[in-house]
Amino acid sequence: RSYPHARRLSDRPRTARSRLSPAGTKMSSIMQYNGAAIIAMAGKDCIAIASDKRYGIRNQTMGCQMKKIFQVGDKTFVGLTGLATDMQTLDQKFRFRSNMYRLREEREMSTEAFANMVTSLLYEHRFGPYFCEPIVAGLGGEDGKSPFLCGMDLLGAQVRTEDFMVGGDCTEALYGLCESMYRPDLGPDELFEVIAQCLLSGVDRDCLAGWGCVVHVLTPEGVTTRDLKGRMD
Repeated sequence: RSYPHARRLSDRPRTARSRLSPAGTKMSSIMQYNGAAIIAMAGKDCIAIASDKRYGIRNQTMGCQMKKIFQVGDKTFVGLTGLATDMQTLDQKFRFRSNMYRLREEREMSTEAFANMVTSLLYEHRFGPYFCEPIVAGLGGEDGKSPFLCGMDLLGAQVRTEDFMVGGDCTEALYGLCESMYRPDLGPDELFEVIAQCLLSGVDRDCLAGWGCVVHVLTPEGVTTRDLKGRMD
């Protein structure tokens, strides 16, 4: 049975919203909204962790001095990729919990314990997660000299490795560079050269990260921090 007054769906006038959102337009992932690139590498009794400095809103660059790596103990660093507001929130929560641990236990939280704490915190909010993927790097073990690298997704699922860990928007380029340049048992100076070249070359292949880099090299004696100049376009 036909209805002469009925119109097909395709004959209806387009709304204002459909005119403003043409076909083929797709919003990028919230994890890529601000942009980031982080590498952590293990050497001989040392680790290095590096990040870019760009702060952007999608393709618009707002600043080039953004902090994405945070030191939460004498031998522990955490790098955060994802949404910038959640990165700042997690940094405050990490500091609060590590300070409470120090007051209660009267000792520093180990790198392994910190990684497990981060996992627990992220999984607590699994139904409304923080849009961040942390990378924990530090020195642990019984002697306090063994490199420890651990990466997580936004729900806290851990991936541990003994060579390097990457995160951010341009992971494909970073993986290829790290696999070709990394060698086991690198000293602190050699490790700095490798991680710096990997990060600077990797962010050149991504428009959402770059604009300079910062590298932290952690040894049993202390931390060395170097700022690197990169392409500003």
